[in-house]
This record gives sequence, C-alpha cells and structure tokens, in this order.
Amino acid sequence: MDKKELPEKKVDSVIELYSDGKVSEALDAIELLFKEHPNESLLFNIRGACYAALGQLEEAVKNYENALAIKPDYSDVSYNLGNVLKDLGHLEKAVESYKKTIAIEPNYYAAQHNLGVTLQELGLLNDAAEQYEQALNIKPDNIEARINLGYVYQSLGQLEEAVTQYDSILSIHPENVEVLNNLGIINRELGYADDAISYYKKALEIDPGYAGAYYNLGFIYQDLGQVEDSIEQYEKAISISDHAWSYHNLSYLKQFKANDPQIAKMQSLLSNSNLNNLDRMHLSLALAKVHEKLGNKVEFFQFLNEGNNLRKKELSYSLEQSKIKHSAIIKIFSSNPPSIIESVPEHESKKQPIFIVGMPRSGTSLVEQILDSHNKVYGAGELNTLTKLINPVIKNYLAGDIKNLTEKTLLFIYQEYSDMLARINTSKTVITDKLPLNFQYIGFILSVFPGAKIIHLKRDARATCWSNYKHFFTDTENGYSHNFEDLVGFYSLYDKLMDFWHDLYPNKIYDLCYEDLTNNQENETKKLLEYCDLDWDKNCLNFHQNERQVKTPSTLQVRQKIYKGSSEAWKEHWAHIQPLINGLKSY
Repeated sequence: MDKKELPEKKVDSVIELYSDGKVSEALDAIELLFKEHPNESLLFNIRGACYAALGQLEEAVKNYENALAIKPDYSDVSYNLGNVLKDLGHLEKAVESYKKTIAIEPNYYAAQHNLGVTLQELGLLNDAAEQYEQALNIKPDNIEARINLGYVYQSLGQLEEAVTQYDSILSIHPENVEVLNNLGIINRELGYADDAISYYKKALEIDPGYAGAYYNLGFIYQDLGQVEDSIEQYEKAISISDHAWSYHNLSYLKQFKANDPQIAKMQSLLSNSNLNNLDRMHLSLALAKVHEKLGNKVEFFQFLNEGNNLRKKELSYSLEQSKIKHSAIIKIFSSNPPSIIESVPEHESKKQPIFIVGMPRSGTSLVEQILDSHNKVYGAGELNTLTKLINPVIKNYLAGDIKNLTEKTLLFIYQEYSDMLARINTSKTVITDKLPLNFQYIGFILSVFPGAKIIHLKRDARATCWSNYKHFFTDTENGYSHNFEDLVGFYSLYDKLMDFWHDLYPNKIYDLCYEDLTNNQENETKKLLEYCDLDWDKNCLNFHQNERQVKTPSTLQVRQKIYKGSSEAWKEHWAHIQPLINGLKSY
C-alpha cells in the first residue's frame, strides 16, 4: 500500500505517544496500523525506535532491517540501525550502516558524527579524525564534534592540531571546562607544567565540582614532587565523586594508618556489585598499596592479584602477539646486513637524542634523572613517538606489504622524530627519550640515527619482574605485567631481542647495571657521562634535588637518594611469588 494512504493522523498520534515517553502505548497503536499496512517501511522504523527505547535492541534491529528490505534508500532507518548496532557492540556493522546512510544522504550530519565516534571506539583514530572533519564541514560550529576531533588528535600525539581545535572552541565558549581540562593535559605532556596548572585551575574556577580537574591537578603536582599539594587535590576529587583513580594515586603518596577512614571507604566502594571493572581495578590496586605499606601481606596480595586480573581482562594482552612482533623485528633486520641498514646517511639535527631503554622498572627513570641534572641535558620523559612511527611499519611487514626497510621509510621516521624533538619546551640540545620498551626499536634507532647514544639498563630479573607486577602502568604496551606467566614470557622475549641487538650492533649499546649504579654511584655516573660525551657535572650526584617534572611512576623514587639493596626486596615475598621466581631461574 502506498505511504500516502497511511492514516496520517494515526501515525502522528503514534509519534506523539513515543515522543511523550508512552512507548508501550505507541507500540500497541503501531500493531493496529500494521494489520492494515503490513509492508510500510515507516511503521517498521517507528516500531524499531520503540523497541530501542525499551532496550529491546535485537527486536529493534529486526524492524530496521525489515524497513530497509522494503525501502533500501531510507537514510533515517540505516542511521537508526547504526545507532542500535553500536549500542549492541557490533561496531563494524554499525560503521557499515552509517556509511550506507552517508552514501544515501552525504550531508547527514548525525551519521557523519556517529561514524567518527564508532571509528574512534574501534581505535581507527586517523579515520575517525577524517570523519569528524567531514562532520564539521557540514556543521562547523558543532562543539561536540570539534571536542571529539581535538581528543582524537590528542590521542594520536598530534598535540598542536588538538590545541588548534580546542582554541577554536574557547574563542566561542571560553568557559568550556572539558576543553580547559584537555588543554591542561596537553600542556603537561609538552612539559609546560605552569600552563597546565593554570588551565586546571581555570576549569575549577568555572566548575568547582569538576573531580577530573582536581585529579589532573593532583597528578601534575605529583610530577613536580609537591606531595602535600598533590594529596590535597586527590582528596578534593574523592570528596566529590569517590574518584577511584585518585584513591589509587593517593595510595602511593599518603602514609596510611590502619584505622584511616579512607581505607574503609575504599572497601565499602568495592562491595558495590554495580561498580564498573575499571574503578574496581583502581580501588583494588589502591588497597594493595595501602596494605603493603601497613605490612599486611595477605591482604596485599589479595588486592594486588585482584587488581592485576582485572587489568589483564581489560587489556586482553596476548603474549603470542608480542612473540609475533619480536619475530618480525628480528626478521626485518636479519634480512638486511648492518652495512646496508647503516648506509642511510646521518642527518643534521639541532637536538641530539639519548635513548634510555630496558625493561620497565629497571632503573631507567633514575638514569634519566641523573642525566637531566647535567647542565646540558633535558629529560623529556617517556616519549611514545617511536612506538607510533614504527608499529605501523611492523604491521605492514607482517601483512606482507613491505619486505624490508627502505630509505624513504627511515627518512620519514627521522623527520617525524626530529620534528617532535624540536617542539619540546627546552633550549638544551641534548634530549633524553626514556621509554623503556624502546629496546624493541634499537635497530630502527641506529638506522635513523647511526651515532645515537643508547643506554640499556639491566637489573636483576627477579627484582625487575616483581616490580612490574606490583606496579600500575597506564600504557597498554605494558600489558604483559599483570600475570606471572606473561611476565616470564615477555622477559624471555626481551632478553632474546637484546642479545640479537648486541650481536648486530657490537659496541653500539651501553649496558648499565642497576645494581652497579646503586653500589658505586660516582664511578658509574662518571662512566655514563663519558659514554654520552658529557663533561663531569657534580650535580649528577645530587639528582634527588632536581625539581624537574617527572611523568613516570618513579616520580617519588627519583627524588630520593640512591637506595642500596632494592633489588633484594622480592625475597620478602617469596612464598607468594614463587611461580614468578621459578620461571626466571635461567636469568
């Protein structure tokens, strides 16, 4: 029956019922209309919307699909179907539905925007950015799309582009607290601590109840070693919203007593069955740290294991994927003799990088703190630029798209990395890049910077892996650290790859033993500076007095004098970590 023959008033009445929230009544009315008009796409669309409103998403999908079977070019239906598929977690199918909508109606803003959101959830950030740009071409003043675009740029490490988007929003809406908060995060990443603090405080002036801004303010005070100020901000955050991340960070900073009401509060929050897994993880790890400080070993391991189990589930880490990655790296460099790889000419750069690598928790932050105390060195912290540049190369190799490294690829990595160094907020010309897992990319580094200084930290395997297990890493690259078996497996991969690099590049990598450094600080520091072609600077022995911003989990440790014997701390917990220690017997 032709659409025009539908009783318009009855259809309008159904839509009115739906709009007023009387969804069940709307459904009843729809069923009556279906008796006389069983093949109307409009009715299937309305019924789909009703089922979606009632949370019966599978039924909604069936009705939308029926509508499209009758009228394939019905843009509103394909858009609605995309929304329901997205809510069901069928993200790839949702993408298809949004794309179909846009093919029918290119200026369908909501479909353009939601496609961007879905691509973002899939981790396809470059595609998401392109989609948000298209959405903004339709509605340039849409704040939501512009914030999302800024956030995607931020996630991609394209911080200048993110700032451009955020600044354009502030020019129209200067009191947008989300944007101010995000600008604070970016300035922290860029090393502009004062500017970051200013943005957070401005956001809080506008919205004193913004728990996230208090958390971020506490975070940067923690970076700066301002412990009391940091504690104050975290406690403000939890007073507003029981902010789980703030509890977690507090557990590292605060000296708890057994009867501290915050302990009882965290345990109470954990007892809530409706608590999401992310908050449950942070609270579990917070309580683990508290009980470690209190000397309650049973409770310490109870909460530590629970938190790590939740983190492992969240990340879905696969040791097999790490094996595949490392195998690909070895094959890339095995297929090209070092003489060919190193034939790429070294380019002039105004800033000279020093790469500090090794297993996390092996002393890399300590070494960076020592070097940053030198008058010619700036410690840039954990830069993820190499990861973002090199992982796609490895992915393309595994996909068969490339067979070996080309000069074009290497020059691209060089240029992008050099541009990143140029943007760092310092006049010093020697920059440390202290991302431990860059040990995976030593071959790439020496191909791009043949004269690069590479410092490899080596620490007792048992101490290293135990410290990894009981520490929380925000970076998903550290997904191996939440399970004993994964830890042992990843350490084996690390050890094998480092042996490969040492064989491939003899005398190119400086091995520094953490235990030697802590036992013979002055002698090892002198040798370290000599390797880096740096003059002696006695300030390097007083690194703990350095007030620089430290954006790593070791921010508190590096502000203390060298502690001898830390590599023996694992022995205290032998009974609980025996599977880990046994797995590391060969190292």
